[in-house]
Amino acid sequence: MKMMSLLCFTLITMTLAGSQAMSTNATPVKIFAELGANVTLPCRLISDDTMFFGNTGIRVKWTKVQDDESLNEDVLVSMGFHRRTFGSFEDRTFLQEADKDDASMIITDVSMDDTGRYRCEIFSGMDDVVQEMILEVEGDSTDGVVFPYSPSVSRYTLTFERAEQVCLDQGATIASHDQLLEAWKGGLDWCNAGWLSDGTVQYPITKPRAPCGGSNNGPGLRNYGRRNKKVDQFDVFCYATALKGRFYWLVQPKRLTFDEAVQACLDDGAEIAKVGHIFAAWKLEAYDRCDAGWLADGSVRYPIFRPRKNCSPTEAAVRFVGFPDKTQKLYGVYCYKSN
Repeated sequence: MKMMSLLCFTLITMTLAGSQAMSTNATPVKIFAELGANVTLPCRLISDDTMFFGNTGIRVKWTKVQDDESLNEDVLVSMGFHRRTFGSFEDRTFLQEADKDDASMIITDVSMDDTGRYRCEIFSGMDDVVQEMILEVEGDSTDGVVFPYSPSVSRYTLTFERAEQVCLDQGATIASHDQLLEAWKGGLDWCNAGWLSDGTVQYPITKPRAPCGGSNNGPGLRNYGRRNKKVDQFDVFCYATALKGRFYWLVQPKRLTFDEAVQACLDDGAEIAKVGHIFAAWKLEAYDRCDAGWLADGSVRYPIFRPRKNCSPTEAAVRFVGFPDKTQKLYGVYCYKSN
């Protein structure tokens, strides 16, 4: 069955890419969406045919289009009952199918990285259509927080695809250049290079020094340029938006192992918090607590918004303790309860 589905989607891509007789809209329309909301990108088949999209004769493909067509991103493909979504759009995109000619796509929980040009291709064998539109996401990048991330294994172990997934695993998305730039303006200084959503690798320096691009270079974003997404390995900068729930320290009579911490949050009707949650709570909600606690990735951290002795004496920050032995009973836990 998996082989059959893969063959179907391959045929969709090949057929749509090879079709030369499609009609296309001359000027792409602009669609506006608010950050975190849902948006519908319109696309219709202009036809008197009575076939429904459930019929295997109709194929639909949605693509996010780049200036360099070789960098185009597959978003959604559909043929009959077979559907597949890709990358950061997985489980966030759906066909609306309001009627038999409707191939409009719904994107849920819109992020700034969804901004761009989209192409809808419908291939029915009779009336083939290409429609393009531009999605503009309205939202200030200061509505979120950028944070650097590297996994427990070591620095510089993430390909681009893995970096995207790591951010999603932490309740965030991979940061854009503009978001990192705003974070740098806000004082972010980090000497490890990380992936950004456009495939470049950069890092922000507010205090120039020899190991971080040289002490003679001024403050700014150090840029390695576009890298090979499949081969090169770096850290990643993630972007977390305002919480849609409650981040909190779970008061417990004793310290916990990691497994006990996970269960304690579940027993409280919540989940163990992710790294994106603690950064969003710290930066956007001024959350401050001087207790080191487990997080979902197995790390131990604590958020200090008001610097003070014995906590974080020189700066407001999410302090990183490390990735300790998960069997140690040395830490509490931060939980997250969704609205």
